[in-house]
Formats: sequence, C-alpha cells, structure tokens
Amino acid sequence: MSAGGIALLVVDDEPSVRRLLRTTLTGHAYRILEAASGQAALDMLARERPDAVLLDLGLPDIDGLEVIRRLRGCGIGVPIIVLSSRNGEPGKVEALDLGADDYVTKPFGMAELVARIRAALRRRAPGQGTEAVFRSGELTVDLTRGLVQVAGREVRLTNKEWDILRLLVMHAGTVLTHRAIMQAIWGSRGEVQYLRIYVRTLRQKLEPDPEQPRYILTETGIGYRLRTDY
Repeated sequence: MSAGGIALLVVDDEPSVRRLLRTTLTGHAYRILEAASGQAALDMLARERPDAVLLDLGLPDIDGLEVIRRLRGCGIGVPIIVLSSRNGEPGKVEALDLGADDYVTKPFGMAELVARIRAALRRRAPGQGTEAVFRSGELTVDLTRGLVQVAGREVRLTNKEWDILRLLVMHAGTVLTHRAIMQAIWGSRGEVQYLRIYVRTLRQKLEPDPEQPRYILTETGIGYRLRTDY
C-alpha cells in the first residue's frame, strides 16, 4: 500500500471523468493520481506504485489494451480495472485475458465501481493471500477442508465442480473469462459448452433459484464472477 493511504491511478483523457473520479474516490479516502494518456500512465508507473489503476481504453496515444500488455509484460501486477465506453464483448474479453482484473462499462454507478475496487484490492493485497473460508450470503466454501455448505447444509460436488468453484473463490469478485477458466481447469480452451454445463450443475446445487443466480453471476459473452457482497 502506498504511503498516505491507498493510491489509485486514474488514466483517462477526459478531464470531466478524472474530476468526477477524483472527487468521489477522495471522499472514500483514496489518494488519486492522474494521467491523461497511456504514455503518461506508463511514465508515472515507472516512478510510483499505486495500489490500483483505473484505465480508459480509448486513450489519445497508446491504446489502453497496449498499456495492459506492457504492464503485465514487465511483471507489474498492480490491479487494473478498465473503465471504457466500448460495449463490444471482444474488447472486454481481450482486456481481461491480457491481465485486467475487472471491466466496468461507462456510464457506471459509483457504488458499483467502489465495490469493484475493493474486490480487486482484496485479491491482490500483498501478503494477504486467499482466505481459507469464503462466505457470501448463505454460501460457505472452506478451501482447506474442501467443504461447501449452503445455509449450514453440506453440498456434495464432483471433482470438476469443486475445481471450478475453487477457482471462482480464489478470484472472488472479479470476472474470469471462459478462456481463463478453461485453461486453468482443462489446460486448454476446450469447449465453452462443457463449462456452461458444469456451471449449470453448480448453480442447481448452490443457488436458491438457479435461473436467477445470487452467487455465480454470468458476464454475458465473457465469463463468470463469484459475487462477494450478497
């Protein structure tokens, strides 16, 4: 964590957006750094180590996707939350697969953004690691014991269902793309339809209403997110 509190680097070429984020996030006790271009952001990251980056993709010089590629390519693991008006699913998937931690589409609600920032910071906090027991609403997942409970009732999972749920717990609150999940579980991209089948059976076992899931949320065309704030 940076001296003087948690520091967020806001990278956006629109002064009005930077001003809105600075005003709102300062009110949540974050320290705000600003950059109006991709190169300015890279230069600042060479000097400073903010705790997270809020990155617009449509920058005037270096595209935001290239900024992510360069940061991850040189081993900088700071959480990156993409803020963009690009609604296309391929752009979101590419940003996440390049190493972004989350993607929020403009216009966005500030309460949602603050929740996403907190989730990204929790997951990447130095030395924190993954909590042994995850809880969200009536769902409890004990990673050490391999125990899953809903409202105090033990739920039996197959090995593959457990592997997928464990992965979601380890990245709770952030989006995992289909590709990332398939790579982690099967070692290849595989068939997304197989993943959808396993997620459907997981929901049938964990969700009060599998058709309106509370915990395993779908990011349409992108992947899944395990909800942390229910």
